[in-house]
Amino acid sequence: MNSLTSKATMTDMEDTPAVPDMTDTTGTSHMTPAQRGEMAKAYFKEGYSCAQAVLLAFPDLTGLDEGTAARLGSSFGGGMGRMREVCGAVSGALMVLGFALGYDDPKAQDAKNAHYARVRDFAARFRERSGGNSILCRELLSGVPHTEGGDAEARTSAYYRKRPCPELCALAAEIAGEMLAEADER
Repeated sequence: MNSLTSKATMTDMEDTPAVPDMTDTTGTSHMTPAQRGEMAKAYFKEGYSCAQAVLLAFPDLTGLDEGTAARLGSSFGGGMGRMREVCGAVSGALMVLGFALGYDDPKAQDAKNAHYARVRDFAARFRERSGGNSILCRELLSGVPHTEGGDAEARTSAYYRKRPCPELCALAAEIAGEMLAEADER
């Protein structure tokens, strides 16, 4: 297990407040990267997958309603359909970065290269700060017992105790928020 192993209990899940609304009445966001991280963690504890939780923490940026964002991120949870490949929190954060800072012209080689560099920068930050030196679900969850097969596991107190996923969601959203703020400063 890595340094972000969850210590949540069933009480923690039940006491998790509803996902906070961090926008004012004009729709302008005032969320810090840390608040986005807490929002992603809260969404995960509501039962959303890791990818969904991170994507849902940026509604003001994406303009996606909750249902659309949840459907968009639904394939990426559990390391892509519970195959334990790329961490869903990483996938969710990269969707956010692509939405905000990505390219849309297939001939724009410089923009493509700049965005791919941004993706690698995100991955390096995530690897360093997660303590697992990986972006792969199976490596981040190394040593965490899991049920065989592709079905999602029930969200129980034991589920939250044995895995670092809520913290990884928070971390991915926080790093994405930091990168967005850095891009705004340029």
